[in-house]
Amino acid sequence: MKDSERGNMQNILVIGFNTRNVVCSASRAGYTVCSIDAFCDFDLQECAHASTFLECRTVQELHQLEASRIKAQMAEFGLEFDALVPGSGLEMLDHDDFPCPVLASSPDAMQKASDKHYLSKRLEALGIPHPRCYSPEELDAIEYPVMVKPISGGGGIFNRVARNRQELLAILEELNGLNPELTEQTVIIQEFLEGVPSSVSLLSTKNEALSVAVNEQLIGISWLSRLPFAYCGNVTPFRTDQAEEMEALAEELVLDFKLLGSNGVDFLVTERGPIVLEINPRFQGSLDTVEKAMKINLFEAHAGCFRGELPEKPKANCFAARGVIYSERELFIDRKLMDLILKEKGADIPSKESIIEPDGPLTSLFACAPTREKAVLSLKRGVNRVKAFIENQKEKNPDLMENIKTQVKMLNFSD
Repeated sequence: MKDSERGNMQNILVIGFNTRNVVCSASRAGYTVCSIDAFCDFDLQECAHASTFLECRTVQELHQLEASRIKAQMAEFGLEFDALVPGSGLEMLDHDDFPCPVLASSPDAMQKASDKHYLSKRLEALGIPHPRCYSPEELDAIEYPVMVKPISGGGGIFNRVARNRQELLAILEELNGLNPELTEQTVIIQEFLEGVPSSVSLLSTKNEALSVAVNEQLIGISWLSRLPFAYCGNVTPFRTDQAEEMEALAEELVLDFKLLGSNGVDFLVTERGPIVLEINPRFQGSLDTVEKAMKINLFEAHAGCFRGELPEKPKANCFAARGVIYSERELFIDRKLMDLILKEKGADIPSKESIIEPDGPLTSLFACAPTREKAVLSLKRGVNRVKAFIENQKEKNPDLMENIKTQVKMLNFSD
């Protein structure tokens, strides 16, 4: 797109916990993109004009991040930014704190959309099907089983199912131990329902909303993660007879919440129809598969929304699958493993000599095929190749991690 069509917008800053997909989409659209990111993955650095580390590794630290620190990091890039785009974890940035436009919904709209308690009440008022929610004061009224999860964010890693009161109390204690910010007031207790996890990816202006794609969500897939509710990727498109109803509900919601740009609505496809689970008021993890299947650049479309423009509704030309591989153990990223992931044409490629924690995301793989079954089979084969390589390396050098830890301790001691 020409600069005149973009309103002379060229230099973009993307800031968030994990920004790789947004940065690479913007780069493909021809923008000069800088990133402040918690991981600075290899492929993010390849796409970005420049990148630096977000000095936050936990939710608590994100909440304490001051705008002055972000502005100091912005200045270090040596560019005059035309727009800032907040990603995961930093959706609530105060737009008034920054010298350039922020391409995002208002912090108030994002806060309301992210708050599952508020969303539940709004869905009730709109008459839209959703899981029943219980407040901490309603423990005696709970009908089990229930899902326990953070009020906002989480990626599924903190989601737990309780089948009785004893399990619920144990889960609340466990979550607080994992993250002190997770208390009875900051988690939500929802009716547990069976169905197929899915989502609708949308674009919206102040007056219109467009459903771009319906996606199948891969949640807790055993060959990708040991965590039962971890987000493991997507398949786009998701063919279901409930798709049109999901699109209509999603469009109604993003307009009701006054959301702008690229947003997503998560659903559960059930025997009684689509059930709304949550709203993601930001770029979603499905960005990669939506772009690959629908042949659309979501960053360019997102930027257009702030000029009041929506693209034509795209059509799927293939089934695109993304699988997020979680590491089953502590893992050292050496050159051989990086080369294998690069050969598999993966994404979210960890930097050389970084360490992946147990149950931490290792990398993402992709597959495109004429059918869903072929796409998922191709994806699974790639995952198996990566896992087989890791196991083979482990057998060859079982003490590798201990040797690395010893070297790190010696370096720290010498400092």
